[in-house]
Amino acid sequence: MGSAAAVTKAPLKTTESARVSAPMFPLIAIGESAGGLEAMEQFFEPVPPECGAAFIVVQHLDPTQAGMLVELLQRCTTLTVVQVSDGMRIEPNHVYVIPPAADLQVLHDVLHLSEPNQARGLRLPIDIFFRSLADDRGADSIAVVLSGMGSDGTLGLRAIKEQAGAGFVQAPESAKFDSMPRSAIDSDLADSVAPADQLYGKIAEYLRHIPTVARREEHELSASDRIAVEKVVLLLRTQTGHDFSQYKLSTLSRRIKRRMGLHHLKGVNEYVRYVRENPPEGQLLFRELLIGVTSFFRDPDVWDQVRTEMLPELLSAKPSGEAVRAWVTACSTGEEAYSLAIAFREACDALGGAKPPPVMIFATDLDPDAIARARVGFFPLNIAADVPPSLLQRYFVQSDRGYRVVKEVREMVVFATQNMLMDPPFTKLDLITCRNLLIYLTAELQRKVMPL
Repeated sequence: MGSAAAVTKAPLKTTESARVSAPMFPLIAIGESAGGLEAMEQFFEPVPPECGAAFIVVQHLDPTQAGMLVELLQRCTTLTVVQVSDGMRIEPNHVYVIPPAADLQVLHDVLHLSEPNQARGLRLPIDIFFRSLADDRGADSIAVVLSGMGSDGTLGLRAIKEQAGAGFVQAPESAKFDSMPRSAIDSDLADSVAPADQLYGKIAEYLRHIPTVARREEHELSASDRIAVEKVVLLLRTQTGHDFSQYKLSTLSRRIKRRMGLHHLKGVNEYVRYVRENPPEGQLLFRELLIGVTSFFRDPDVWDQVRTEMLPELLSAKPSGEAVRAWVTACSTGEEAYSLAIAFREACDALGGAKPPPVMIFATDLDPDAIARARVGFFPLNIAADVPPSLLQRYFVQSDRGYRVVKEVREMVVFATQNMLMDPPFTKLDLITCRNLLIYLTAELQRKVMPL
């Protein structure tokens, strides 16, 4: 192998039985847009006044329409409804509503407002808050997507799922506008899909079962839990052909416990039986284990360095006619691979009159469904939050549903399904990105992977 640079890094009645509990009070984020008021009225109707949870409502509407939402919601719920002010601390049994023309984030259960950055293009307040919630609450994150147009909330829901949080989505056929719910469902990010008036009951059931399994770190897992997790790994190996035994036990445990909560199971051994008796659950867990942290130009500082320092050096050092070869491991749905291809295009253009060498990018992932999506190169409208406007205009073609990567960039990338621990690696590489992969592997497996 040539020298390569590596870039790493069911509804409930309104009774006390509907009360939810958790080690800390649940924080439930609700994203909605057009048609969302009716959906929220239906959602909050079964919520008891002492539910023990807090709700953050993030609207994606014209700012001039948002001011009356507090008054309208207070008519349909016994919870206290308030509009968010900057620095407000969250309390249970409250509903917090985002104010007009603001973005909202959360840090240690304190809400922070900011002015929308219109220069970044399309406003995506739901994605912004969902992502912030994922960072703040991790596996305790819960998000709800209700009626709305567009795809706001999908990227944020991906961040929540990556942290082993949960996503509940209104059934599209019950929504006045089904674009937002369908976007989340089509992206395989919905853990539960139901009419709005049934969603709280499903969340309450989920929360009642999650605390029955203590959220402990890897070294604190009991011996019986370790054995049960290993049995799940054996079932996955039998059902999918892939071995997750060298994945971090904490990652496996978080994902398994989340699935247990969704199925109302109290112990890991119950989940072992459930997977054994319901093979489709093994496939769902398999896909969930492969949800990666991915977005276009994730960690902008890294991409600035790649574009301005690393790629010009690689391109300039290549002998005439010799191709630059790069490998994107664990590429998921292709955002990282296409980001790299675009960065190469930009670096090639910056060479001026010199003819750039050809560029070949191999992008691989264990998940064949993710690879199929990556090959299509079609992404939701809300990637405008991550892709600079100049690059969005040059390298994407917009439709009313999303953006498609232009042909010249798609043709730079060869996507393939690969198990890099078993299949032969690519050779004569100049650059490898593996930051979507190494974070999930044990130190022992990282040492095995790096020489490859």
